[in-house]
Amino acid sequence: MSTIELLFSYGTLQNVLVQLETFGRVLEGYTDQLLDYQLHYIKIEDISVIELSGKTYHPIAVFSMGDCVDGVVFKITQIELFKSDQYEVDTYQRIKGKFQSGQDAWVYVEA
Repeated sequence: MSTIELLFSYGTLQNVLVQLETFGRVLEGYTDQLLDYQLHYIKIEDISVIELSGKTYHPIAVFSMGDCVDGVVFKITQIELFKSDQYEVDTYQRIKGKFQSGQDAWVYVEA
């Protein structure tokens, strides 16, 4: 059985169409807050990502002590985690974040 991973999303991975295309299913999750980050926006150049998300500008979490970002923690498999790595563009890097709930989860932040 595959290990369950936790992945925090504050952006397009919350979109059901993005989830269906990326993971082949709708994800289950719960709300949480990423600590010490704030949202900025970046222009996406990857046409396939723009077509899937329907957006040219995507949010990106940038380190900012004392700030927080609202989002959803999704329960996914390791294989799905690798699929999410393929979906995200190079401007993002995946790290273990600090969350209001105290839970450990992966999150994509500014590279």
